[in-house]
Amino acid sequence: MPDLPPLPADPRWRVAHLPFLSAVSAALVLCAASAGFFAGGAASALGAALGVLIVVVSYTMSTLVIAWADTVRPALLMPLALLTYVVKYTVLGVVLVYGISTDWTGKVALGWGVVAGVVVWTAVQAWWFTAIRRPK
Repeated sequence: MPDLPPLPADPRWRVAHLPFLSAVSAALVLCAASAGFFAGGAASALGAALGVLIVVVSYTMSTLVIAWADTVRPALLMPLALLTYVVKYTVLGVVLVYGISTDWTGKVALGWGVVAGVVVWTAVQAWWFTAIRRPK
């Protein structure tokens, strides 16, 4: 077996942002559902909330898989990250293809919820990692 590099002293920094991002995401779900309700009723409220939840689950899953792989064996990081992305985008593609073919009135709000979730999660995560330094 080749010599493996030592594991970091404290790997918790990889997931330290998740509690804060979860709180921001919960607030965004409520805001999206409210906006959806005022824009198009109950179906749009559900669609907007589901759109945000899809992003939250997807990004959280990626974060946890990548953090786990990096702490267990860094050589697994790239293959597991790519596998995670392939699986989640395949599932998302199937859901979207099915969703487009339905007559559900909340599908437009679902799309806007996904957009809002991506923008907010990415912005908050970028802020977190630039404002709060990760340990070296």
